[in-house]
Amino acid sequence: MQPENRNDGMILNLTVPEQFAGMRLDQCLAKLHPESSRSRLQSLIRKGSVTLNGTVCDSPKYSVAADDHIVLVLPAEPEALPAKAEQIDLDIMYEDDFMFVINKPAGMVVHPAAGNWSGTLVNALLGRDPDMAEDFENADPARPGIVHRLDKDTSGCLVVAKTPDALFRLSEAFSTRQVSKTYAAILYGHFAAQTGELHNLIGRHPADRKKMAVVKSGGREAVTRFRITKTGTVNGIKASFAEIRIFTGRTHQIRVHMASLGHPVAGDAVYGGARKLPAPRQMLHAWKLSIPHPKTGEMISFEAPFPEDFAEMLKKLD
Repeated sequence: MQPENRNDGMILNLTVPEQFAGMRLDQCLAKLHPESSRSRLQSLIRKGSVTLNGTVCDSPKYSVAADDHIVLVLPAEPEALPAKAEQIDLDIMYEDDFMFVINKPAGMVVHPAAGNWSGTLVNALLGRDPDMAEDFENADPARPGIVHRLDKDTSGCLVVAKTPDALFRLSEAFSTRQVSKTYAAILYGHFAAQTGELHNLIGRHPADRKKMAVVKSGGREAVTRFRITKTGTVNGIKASFAEIRIFTGRTHQIRVHMASLGHPVAGDAVYGGARKLPAPRQMLHAWKLSIPHPKTGEMISFEAPFPEDFAEMLKKLD
């Protein structure tokens, strides 16, 4: 079927040939539409821009079958704007020839994108080393060294690679779950149990494509374990302090999982925490991180101190 062209992009209707049966969805799309890079196709899949037999599928790893009907929505690509070097101070917790670990402040976006072309972590990295984008031109020059991301309003430990080889090894460590990630969160309400684990699927919200949700099908595996270490009230509202470990890295994973339990992150404007427990921003902090060093393989650990707004709210919890 011929593609449908629109001002805002293009819609492709595709059928999986028999020889592609059993392939991952992203691999199959890369074969059927080689004009798009596999990384871009993976991003589109995760954003909910692909339907498989009439149902949104946001897992690049999904195995396709012969004669599956795929609809791929390809948005018009904006003109690429190179990130500009900016002199922005960074709280660098660790640095060697292969990597940084940065204590990212709340309010900082990790890399430039629509609506946030300046003031990002990447702008700050280029301010320290203007040649960094060129070093990663064969990877993703728009996101040089970026191994993983934190939401704009989440603070704490963030790893950045300094070489393409380190980027590959660090990214592999995240994808194969060799990394230990512990977050600190202030949550609305009191829990019936002080520990718990959630193991389900997270995908695009069926009614609001800008949000994520726990879904029964079409999502990606998400595993979160929590421990409540302090309970009380903040300005008369019940609240809890939690240590939260995540074993997968899904978009908004902690925020979605805690909201699904009826205990959203304080100050979270998207998932209800701001209505139930107001705060200066979402009270979520990437607290502790252990990761194999990209050169030696030795496990190294970091702990980012609580930022002032988080520490102040935690003091009020009594």
